[in-house]
Amino acid sequence: MSTVLVVTGIGIVVIAAVGFAGRRGAISDVSDWAVGGRRFGAWTMWFLQAGEVFTTFTFLGMAGLAFAGGAAALYALPYVPLAYAGLYFLGPVVWRRARERGQVTQADFLADFFGSRAFGTLVAVLGVLFLLPYLQLQITGLGLAVQLATGAKANGTVSMVVAFVLTVAFVLWAGIRGVATTSYLKDALMLVVLVVLLVVIPAEVNGGIGATFERVLADAPRMLTIHAGEYDAGYFISSTVASTIGVLFLTLPHMWPALLSAGSERAVRRNYAFLPVYSVCIVIPMIIGFVALTTLPPTTSSNGALLALAAQAFPPWFVGVVVVATAATAMVPAAGLIIGMSSLVARNVVRTTTPRAETRVNQASVVGLTALALVLAIVRPDLLANLLLLTYSGLDQLVPALVLALFARRWVGLRPVVAGLAVGEVVVVALTFGPYSGTVNEGLIALVPNLVVVGIGALLERRARRPVPQEVAP
Repeated sequence: MSTVLVVTGIGIVVIAAVGFAGRRGAISDVSDWAVGGRRFGAWTMWFLQAGEVFTTFTFLGMAGLAFAGGAAALYALPYVPLAYAGLYFLGPVVWRRARERGQVTQADFLADFFGSRAFGTLVAVLGVLFLLPYLQLQITGLGLAVQLATGAKANGTVSMVVAFVLTVAFVLWAGIRGVATTSYLKDALMLVVLVVLLVVIPAEVNGGIGATFERVLADAPRMLTIHAGEYDAGYFISSTVASTIGVLFLTLPHMWPALLSAGSERAVRRNYAFLPVYSVCIVIPMIIGFVALTTLPPTTSSNGALLALAAQAFPPWFVGVVVVATAATAMVPAAGLIIGMSSLVARNVVRTTTPRAETRVNQASVVGLTALALVLAIVRPDLLANLLLLTYSGLDQLVPALVLALFARRWVGLRPVVAGLAVGEVVVVALTFGPYSGTVNEGLIALVPNLVVVGIGALLERRARRPVPQEVAP
């Protein structure tokens, strides 16, 4: 058994053990399990919400995107600070209203505002469907990391199974408290690994960061610009706008438990004020990606660029530590996704009459949804990976409903909102799997007819409510 695999196995077990240790006393119901009694302070909130930013996509994918698309990867830098600047004001509004009305999920929030449990169910079903590929991405990313580091596909498969069986176990046992404790470990480990990679790899390959970009400028200057092709200006601008909108208006359902677990509005505001600084760390894997541009063959798998350089620069035991950091960026965000999805099923899809029944549904959902994503990741790894294109684009179609609910304005009734949502989702699916070959984000394109339908519906509603003038008898 290789050193990398031994270190990885130990690391995965340690991550899960920390998750188990997060439980504090008995968990009374799904609400307590999902939002931790709404008692978390700013420090815990920091790591919970940072965990949503740093996933396997951030760790491996950003390096890969810089390797494949160059400067186009920089789209990931501005959207989090831009969105969090808005959430500094909107986040406390959501937290306060949800606390007053006992809401736990995004679907709770929308169902309450529009006065329709059926709409809440629709939103919950869409949330689960669109987040399932995102959960599968975390599973696949961990398996890919182990496979690339050890050179054996079987090692990746076994690691996926072990890691996510343990993840399900600590999520069932500790809920969001377990996610919080593992977030501390994940971020500490990830930051240490990123700093070491940043210091060592550019220096060893090119003589430093400055020398790396001098070499890129000399050998591939095109990669330092937003150039024509798959990652052109349309991709850059639309990806930035679509991502900003998605985060700002909380379209991703798994963002809600972390926000609603805060103990005060102050904790919410403090987090959104300082988290943008933390997101600057995303630039580190991007720099590693530019180093890869100067030394790795163009045929190298983009997602494996960071691990390939680590294997060249470090001994096997430290490569194992890098893989453990990758595992942490898969397991911890996946745990948050599992909580977001299962609570949607338990509270908004399957209607129960007692807290105990709701808890059982929730537990079954945790196991069932993770098992489905795991099996598909092993048997059909490309199936849900292709559907991942729908995650952000599909959930961005909730923006009109969320904007109305966030600003508490009944300018539009439920029917136009549902009609706009339906049109938007149809357009997203058609563009994603149809002949469309442009680079502008599909979700942003689909949002236009969505908003048009909502606007037309609002006008028709207003006209229908207008009193008909009565003729005056002579």
